[in-house]
Amino acid sequence: MAPSENEEQQNSVNQQQDAQETHGTNQGALWGGRFNAGPSPELEKLSRSTHFDFKLASYDLAGSSAHARALAEVGILTGSQLDSILEAISTLEADVSSGAWVPAESDEDIHGALETELINRIGADLGGRIRAGRSRNDQIATLIRLYMLDHAEVISKEIAALISALATHAEKHSADPMPGRTHLQHAQPITLGHHLLAHAWPLVRDLQRISNWRARASVSAYGSGALAGNAFGLNMELIAAALGLDDVAENSLDATASRDVVAEFAFIAAMVGVNLSRFAEEIILWGTKEFGYVKLHDSWSTGSSIMPQKKNPDIAELARGKSGRLLGNLTGLLTMLKALPLAYNRDIQEDKEAIFDSVETLEVLLPAFTGMVTTLEFNLERMREQASAGYSLATDVADYLVRKGIPFREAHEITGALVQVAEREGKELEELSDAELLSISSYLDAGVRSVLSVDASLATRSGSNGTSPTSVRLQLQKLATAIESITNF
Repeated sequence: MAPSENEEQQNSVNQQQDAQETHGTNQGALWGGRFNAGPSPELEKLSRSTHFDFKLASYDLAGSSAHARALAEVGILTGSQLDSILEAISTLEADVSSGAWVPAESDEDIHGALETELINRIGADLGGRIRAGRSRNDQIATLIRLYMLDHAEVISKEIAALISALATHAEKHSADPMPGRTHLQHAQPITLGHHLLAHAWPLVRDLQRISNWRARASVSAYGSGALAGNAFGLNMELIAAALGLDDVAENSLDATASRDVVAEFAFIAAMVGVNLSRFAEEIILWGTKEFGYVKLHDSWSTGSSIMPQKKNPDIAELARGKSGRLLGNLTGLLTMLKALPLAYNRDIQEDKEAIFDSVETLEVLLPAFTGMVTTLEFNLERMREQASAGYSLATDVADYLVRKGIPFREAHEITGALVQVAEREGKELEELSDAELLSISSYLDAGVRSVLSVDASLATRSGSNGTSPTSVRLQLQKLATAIESITNF
């Protein structure tokens, strides 16, 4: 006789209970003593984080070594116990690095996985002592900082490489003209070197942001416990120094509950993405037939599966797309943090996947972007031809009139009338005859032709931050000095 619906439901409940009791509440986890049954399979699956926080294994082991030394210093561990624990941690670290050891399916997180394996190797009596005076809360708050600090160095080096590529092009093209634009319309002539440096300086600021962030990030939360601190008088400065961190968190509640240091790094990553995306958009435009300013190298572009003639700016397009991904990670982090009461809440676990993704995205994107920029070929003839188009020398005419003593307001009106005549005649400003110039204003004498050339226009913009070739070379010197002053990579 087939079981009734109620019997089937009861059998399912019994099976779940049996599975939980077989599993054991502490297997692969660091909690459970007050529970009569293990977590449901659904809760277990939701709670598991080893599939992403395994990235922190080496940092976790480094923290355990430092913590064990601090425990020995206050007498919680004997000298021989410390030696045994440190030796076991060292061999486990080697197995983690080689891939000989990986977490079990039942492990809840990397902290529980490593402690369980340590106990397997040296026994529960000795391996179980390492947890005294610490919590997963102060562990993870420290480990995520160690991870970000290491990868900040990698990202900084990649940003510096991109700046170097931009500077190399800028030096080579310090005197080559191109159209400067506002509202994507022709505005005034500028040099290609000046334009490229306009993309380098935001990246310098990104390096400065990382450098400034490091001072806030190089802080240990070890010794904070779950929220209230530790009861053993641990030497927290010793732990911080052993981990290469500069300071100890001032407040145990803040140390375990805050992730602004993660959000700040996510912001920096997003800002880098935005800066890349802006340049990427220009490269995409410049590579079109309509602009014709650049040619992409074959090794740093792709083709079409159906159109044989295509050369697509995929790196630039992916940079533009991944900037949205980086912004999304930042938005998700800030939204998660915005309403959390003190102290730790499990919501904070969501910081790791977001920051891991931002780091990995930049570490893949930046080298590709730098390769694309390094190998760009510029169509200098086309850029020069376009530099004076769209009446972009009009401002130079107005400035010429000002130097003759005319108020700029009036000079602006006269030059506007000049553009109207040129448009009506279908000519560029320099193509108008002397008679046509004088018909607009007696101030527009033959001397105005001295400013109606791209090179003359560029030469006048000779301020320290201007577009003249001399100014670009000065900027390059300042750029080198700025990079040298940022020492944290």
